[in-house]
Amino acid sequence: MKRLNITNFHGLTPSELRSYEKQESNANLRNRITAVRLVMEGKLGKEVAEICNLHRQSVSEYIRRFNEGGLERLLDRKFSKGRPCSLTKEQLTELKETVLHQSPEDCGLGTAVSWSVPLIREHIQRVYNVELTRTGVLRMLWRLSLSYTRPTYVLKKADSKKQKAFRRQLDWIKKTP
Repeated sequence: MKRLNITNFHGLTPSELRSYEKQESNANLRNRITAVRLVMEGKLGKEVAEICNLHRQSVSEYIRRFNEGGLERLLDRKFSKGRPCSLTKEQLTELKETVLHQSPEDCGLGTAVSWSVPLIREHIQRVYNVELTRTGVLRMLWRLSLSYTRPTYVLKKADSKKQKAFRRQLDWIKKTP
């Protein structure tokens, strides 16, 4: 097996790397710096992998990155941006305006007064021909800065005087042992 070598120190010493380790708050990135420091101190790749609880190929990848671009390249992490949105920006703004200023009844979705996730899903399916899950609709509402709340029901025939009297009686019952 070939011994791991650091070909370019980038002006860093093991003691400087140790200070960078202490400053790093992310445990995974700190582990990368530790692996490079241990190789710099003369440890074998297998030993470093065992000490840092890493796979030996990960250690060799970290050394390769450090040799290429120093600490910046070693700590560089690229994440996927994820799946693109099913609706275009124009469609999203149109949907937001529809939800804010129209009722489901205006859009031909029955006699409902307020929007719900199933109604929004059905509207998206009808207008844009895009099938979304319930969670997908909720996340889309969040991205559009809209909050989804379930409607609370208020009884039309409720007597406010009787409700106040009931609350007082309930409070009195709660206070007595």
